[in-house]
This record gives sequence, C-alpha cells and structure tokens, in this order.
Amino acid sequence: MADPQPTERPGPAERPPAGRPQPAGRPPADRTRTNSGPGRLLIAVYLLFAIAATSRAGLQIATRFEAAPMAYLLSAFAAAVYIVAAVGLGRAGRTGRLIALACCTVELVGVVGVGAVSQARPELFPDETVWSGFGSGYGYIPLVLPVLGLLWLWRTRHDLDLAAASRPRPSRVAPDQSFGPPAT
Repeated sequence: MADPQPTERPGPAERPPAGRPQPAGRPPADRTRTNSGPGRLLIAVYLLFAIAATSRAGLQIATRFEAAPMAYLLSAFAAAVYIVAAVGLGRAGRTGRLIALACCTVELVGVVGVGAVSQARPELFPDETVWSGFGSGYGYIPLVLPVLGLLWLWRTRHDLDLAAASRPRPSRVAPDQSFGPPAT
C-alpha cells in the first residue's frame, strides 16, 4: 500500500492567467460580495438607521400620532426600508442584490422627494421625518446612504452577472405556439 500524498493548493504557475474567464460560480479576484469588506460597514449603518428610525417612529406613533400622522408614517416607512435594505445587502446572491437595489432606489427617491416637498411646503410636515430636509436631522446620511448602497451594488455587480450567466434562459414562447392568428 502506497503512502498517501498530501494534497496541495495549486501554485501561481498552475492558476489561470488574469483575463481568462473564471469557472462559473467563482467571482473574479478583484471583486467582492455585497456582504463583505466595506459592505459590512454599509450593512451596519443600515441596521443603525433601522433601529433609530424604528425607535423614533414607534415612539412618535404611540405618543403623538395625531400631531403629524403623515410624518410619523413616513418615518416608519423609512425604518422598514432600512431594515429590508440591510437584509438585502446581507444576503448573498441575486435575490439579496435585487432586494437591496430596490430598497436603495426607493430610499433615494424618498429622501429626494420628501426632502424637496418638506422644503417647498413645510406646512405639510408639522414634525420632521427621517427624510425631511434631505435627511438634515441625521447629518444628511439618509441622502448619502442610498448613493453609497447603489455604488456598492454596482461595484460588486459580478454576483448578478455570474448568476445570470450560469442559468439557462427559458423561452417565452412554447415551441408549439405561433405568433399569427389561429389557422381556419
């Protein structure tokens, strides 16, 4: 019986050269997943804002909802967006990426929209929301955060590209269907 040889990792000479396609399911070496590296900091900030916005909205809705119901409900909505965005950024794969992309987009539109309306028509917001004044009550972080989230999703977009490339695309029309009117 021969002695088993220890298995070793391939050395630099045995690795595929740069510029060659990577095997399916393996990210390129210069890209990372959404939930690693700076993505972890982004997730932590989203979680912090989720806690802050949830606490603020919960207290305001419980104690003085009638004073500014729209503002408090918008803060609760912002809190939900922050929670779901953190979950989306924390999940690996296509679903997590799409959830995060939707949340960051909704958040950016919300911050810009609510910020613009709160500046143009302040009487509509008797009390501030998380997104009032473009997030000025939170150091404009609500305005910057979705931009950073979208940039991070763009930077790590290979996850989506690899997942889409490895899946066969189904045909939208069954082979036995035709595009014309039924034959008579």
